[in-house]
Amino acid sequence: MNPLQYALKEWAVVCRALAEGRQSLLLRKGGIAEKTGQFQIEHERFWLFPTYVHQQREGIVAEEAARLEQIEAERPPEGVARLTHFAEIKAAYRVEELYAVEKLAGLHVWSAKAVESRFSYRGSGLYVLAVRVYRSAETFDLPDKQEYAGCRSWVELDRALPTEEAKPVMTDEAFANLMRTFDLLLAPTAFA
Repeated sequence: MNPLQYALKEWAVVCRALAEGRQSLLLRKGGIAEKTGQFQIEHERFWLFPTYVHQQREGIVAEEAARLEQIEAERPPEGVARLTHFAEIKAAYRVEELYAVEKLAGLHVWSAKAVESRFSYRGSGLYVLAVRVYRSAETFDLPDKQEYAGCRSWVELDRALPTEEAKPVMTDEAFANLMRTFDLLLAPTAFA
C-alpha cells in the first residue's frame, strides 16, 4: 500500500472503537474551520488522528464510559500525536433524515444525543462514511503541531507515513457482511 500523508481527526474513543473493529463508520458534518463550512471527502485513504477536544462521556453510549477513562489514562504525552491505524472509505452516504441515522444505533459508540447534535448542527443532514480500518505495522509518534489544532476534519502531516504490512482489523467476510448491512439501511452516494 502507498504511504499516506493525510489524517482525519476524530474523538480518541471513536478511533479506539474503529481500531478494535467494533465500529466501521464515521459520522461527519464539518467543523467551523472547514473551507466551505461543510465536510468534504478530500481523501479516500487517511490516518485516524485521535483527538481529545470535545470528547465527553455524554457523547458516547454508556457502555463506553470505562473505555473513555482508559483512553484518557493512556493518552500520549502533551504535544504528541500517536497514529496507529488508517482507514479507506468504502462507501459514502448523505443522510437527510434523522431517523435514517438512528437506524445505525448499535453500530457505533456515539450517544443518541451526540448523533442528533451532529445531525442538526448548522442545518439538517450528515455524511455517513463506511470505512475499512487497518492496523499499521508500526506506531508513529508525531509532534502535535499548532496547524493540526482547531475544528477541522483533515490535517496534512509533515511527511507521508508508510502503510506496508498493515493488517485489516476485521476479516474480509465480516466487513462484507457489515457493508451489506449499511447498504440495506442507507442508500449509497458517490464520493469521488
